Amino acid sequence: MSKRYTSEFKRDAVALVRSSGRNVTEVARELGVSPEGLRGWVKQAKIDRGEGAPGALTTAEKDELQRLRRENREQQQTIEILKKAAAFVCPERKGAAGVGR
Repeated sequence: MSKRYTSEFKRDAVALVRSSGRNVTEVARELGVSPEGLRGWVKQAKIDRGEGAPGALTTAEKDELQRLRRENREQQQTIEILKKAAAFVCPERKGAAGVGR
């Protein structure tokens, strides 16, 4: 099971890597986190500062994308429920052209 770290902890860990002159593995060992995880945080911090690869998503963009996907999923579920309710209330229209538009 992976451990969750606060955004403040991640920010401070990235700042330590940037300011200490030590490599990611050393800092990760000192903080008790995985080097791969800390590398990811450093990479994401670069992206958030506008120094990432073209097309890389910032943290804010990733959060918005996650929110929009969740909202879309909820709306799709609502649509399916409404279709079933309409079919139940008006069974004679089940195959009609107006259903499902």
